[in-house]
Amino acid sequence: MPRDFLSQKVKSVPPSGIRRFFDIIATMKDVISLGVGEPDFVTPSQITAAGIRSLEEGRTAYTSNSGLLELRQLLAEHLKRLYGVEYDPETELLITVGVSEALANALIATVDPGDEVIVPEPCFVSYRPGVIFAGGTPVTVPTFFQDDFQLMADRVERAITRRTKGLLLGYPNNPTGAVMTRECLLDIANLAERYDLLVYSDEIYDRLVYGVEHTCFASLPGMRERTVLLGGFSKSYAMTGWRVGYVAAPAAIAREIRKVHQYAIMCAPTPSQYAAVEALKSGEPDVQRMRAEYDRRRQVIVKGLNAIGLPCFEPRGAFYAFPSIASTGLSSDEFSERLLYEEKVAVVPGNAFGDCGMGFVRCCYAASMENIEEALVRMGRFVEKYGR
Repeated sequence: MPRDFLSQKVKSVPPSGIRRFFDIIATMKDVISLGVGEPDFVTPSQITAAGIRSLEEGRTAYTSNSGLLELRQLLAEHLKRLYGVEYDPETELLITVGVSEALANALIATVDPGDEVIVPEPCFVSYRPGVIFAGGTPVTVPTFFQDDFQLMADRVERAITRRTKGLLLGYPNNPTGAVMTRECLLDIANLAERYDLLVYSDEIYDRLVYGVEHTCFASLPGMRERTVLLGGFSKSYAMTGWRVGYVAAPAAIAREIRKVHQYAIMCAPTPSQYAAVEALKSGEPDVQRMRAEYDRRRQVIVKGLNAIGLPCFEPRGAFYAFPSIASTGLSSDEFSERLLYEEKVAVVPGNAFGDCGMGFVRCCYAASMENIEEALVRMGRFVEKYGR
């Protein structure tokens, strides 16, 4: 019998809690999916055309490891214009294969064995595994419905030890839709300064906020030099499959993240980078159009969930609602599985995003208004059946 060749740290991480439901959905017909976290819009035509043009013109070779210089220059201008934070496109910006690669590389480049990284939950499913794969130890800090799922500084401070290296923020939040106020972020910034922490700030949903302004963490006083800013094109420009993300960080940190990227990836897909160039040049009207439609859907689904007896705070960002299912007496897994089989509506159990997500489900409103309204009718029947 051969020895066990598998890494213990990889074996210690369970498969994504999201995938099981997607696998079930794939075997069923006529399911309304509020599960998949991606835009239901197609990539704007001029962005697609730019990617196609790069193929037709033979621009298919590797780019610089850091990505097309034109893309980095436009990105630097974009971040300065929106948030007033400046990055050198030559040394402080790196184009990656989506934010997933950006985060993985950032953690590998900065986390040593024994280091702890604070991870607020509920959070995107890759955060804790990413810390583990990098050799670190994730330390989870819960967020709660009564705080609109914002991260409270006092809870973070209680989790800090002498081994704490950093803090991983994901706002606007997946799965809750929460947006941190500037005041709460300043409280977190003060902790980062006081305890000398590195902050990984995943801001992939920065352009999808409703009735509030997004605060870029790196733009806060004193935070640029201790922040690894992560972003991308997938959500705002409906470019999920193009796989283009970025890292913005101080030059000394960006250099080491680039080193990991060099050996693991080489460069992001070239046609996708040309498409991203066009997105930054001409995509703003499309961002505004899609955001307005998401806002319309957001209002309908939040009102509808509350009306059928699934209390939901008002999500101010991304495209997720995170209602409580306590009134049904079902666990998140039971609720999601029964709803799928009995009413053919797919949602994601809240505990897939951390233990404090138990008692909630994630509903993605990046679906047509027709499907959202029908899903609410079906969910209403379901809640009436199981409601206590």
